[in-house]
Amino acid sequence: MKKSKKPLPQHLNDFLDWLDIERGLSSKSQENYSRFLKKFIVWLENNHLSPLKPHQLDSEHIWQYRVFLSRQQSLKKSTQNYYLIALRSFLNYFANRDILSLPAEKVKLAKDKKDKKVHFLNLEQVNKLLSMPDINKKSGLRDRAILETFFSTGLRIAELVSLNRDQIEIKDSTQDLEIGIVGKGEHNRTIYFSSRAIEWLKKYLKTRVNDKDKKALFINFRTGRSSNRRLTARSIEKIIKRYALMAGLPFNTTPHTLRHSFATDLLSKGVDLRLIQEFLGHRNIATTQIYTHVTNKRLRDIHRKFHGREE
Repeated sequence: MKKSKKPLPQHLNDFLDWLDIERGLSSKSQENYSRFLKKFIVWLENNHLSPLKPHQLDSEHIWQYRVFLSRQQSLKKSTQNYYLIALRSFLNYFANRDILSLPAEKVKLAKDKKDKKVHFLNLEQVNKLLSMPDINKKSGLRDRAILETFFSTGLRIAELVSLNRDQIEIKDSTQDLEIGIVGKGEHNRTIYFSSRAIEWLKKYLKTRVNDKDKKALFINFRTGRSSNRRLTARSIEKIIKRYALMAGLPFNTTPHTLRHSFATDLLSKGVDLRLIQEFLGHRNIATTQIYTHVTNKRLRDIHRKFHGREE
């Protein structure tokens, strides 16, 4: 490991290049990391700690920065963690480049008393939601196809919104469909459609015979200026919220609830967590581990059923 002669701010551009080349992050993600780190750099300057070099950064600096973030009334715990995660990545960059610095694990994230729980639907609830659209209408067929696609693929809402109809090549005999997409962080992955989702996509696409010039897979059928335009993420959120209310499901049912339901269903059927990671497009298995609520329950049920019982 070598000591850098450059102070921390002068490493920022090289760090952003590293995010681009080594991590493959999008330009938008790079902008966010830059913004988060500039807050840290300004904090150093305001506390007369600049110019600080990577090897001079210590645990006390990190602690004082965490205190500073926690006292910002406008920053929620989750937002504070964005700044700390960016700082962690900065330190990981130094380690990757053999530059002596504080280990990234010394940056602890803020504890959120409102730890996020995974909201998911069981199969009975999913089927109830799927049955809500009025399939006698074009918009109802579209909405059923959207719901089926979410539950079949585990797509993020932005990924579903960006789907184009030329990606979906369905012949009458098609029972299997898989397509490649570019997901979060410019990460490529394959998504898979169930035979049921394919059938509803077929029915929906039959309503699109007169608008073959429209590129988007899921469009707005309303008349007016927005006629036959790509549905927005906000529109799809409203659609799912409306059907969730109609089905008597929890008010916090969202497109991401269906992504969670997709993962939970697979995991409850014994699919390995690493495969779930691939299906969801998570870069880090730690992100996928939020679904251990399922395996934990299964282990508990198995323990209760089999352990300590007399033969």
